[in-house]
Amino acid sequence: NIGAVNGTILTDAPPPHINCPLEGTASTFAAAQAAAAAALAAYNDLAGRAGAADPGANLGGLTLAPGIYANAGGAFLLTGSDLTLDGQGNSNAVWVFQMASTLTVGAAGAPRSVILLNGAQAKNIFWQVGSSATINAAGGGTMVGTIISSAATSFSTSGNATITTLNGRALALNASVTMVNTVINVPAP
Repeated sequence: NIGAVNGTILTDAPPPHINCPLEGTASTFAAAQAAAAAALAAYNDLAGRAGAADPGANLGGLTLAPGIYANAGGAFLLTGSDLTLDGQGNSNAVWVFQMASTLTVGAAGAPRSVILLNGAQAKNIFWQVGSSATINAAGGGTMVGTIISSAATSFSTSGNATITTLNGRALALNASVTMVNTVINVPAP
């Protein structure tokens, strides 16, 4: 469980690791603070969008057109089958998933994925999570989009050897993002 970061770690002093002399400075802390403020603004923008359709709590097995989606129960699950997002030939198509509480993807021994079709792009998919997100706790599967959770977000769990993939970003406003055997592919802007 040794993590590898290809990029910059933005933290306050002291540096997160003895071999990271360019990290944990006033400059990296200022950049981290600016990123946190931008994440909060994005979360509030996503949560405030009106006109959401309710596809039901379980997104597994659905094919969804671009739009804003929320569940009356406040949570989304992606179990039983994968979720397909159909861009309908529009590479600028956007999906916003609003949750008052949790997002759970996958179940024990059954990882799930988000499949993109007909021009759908990971950079245009957003998951606004009111509390925590658990992505394929048993390992495996591919999650897509930017996840912004109010509380923690976790990918896989300790002891899993199967790689979990995120084609997107994961941000947690008030807790940590934990990743075990997870590969992140950040989409081009």
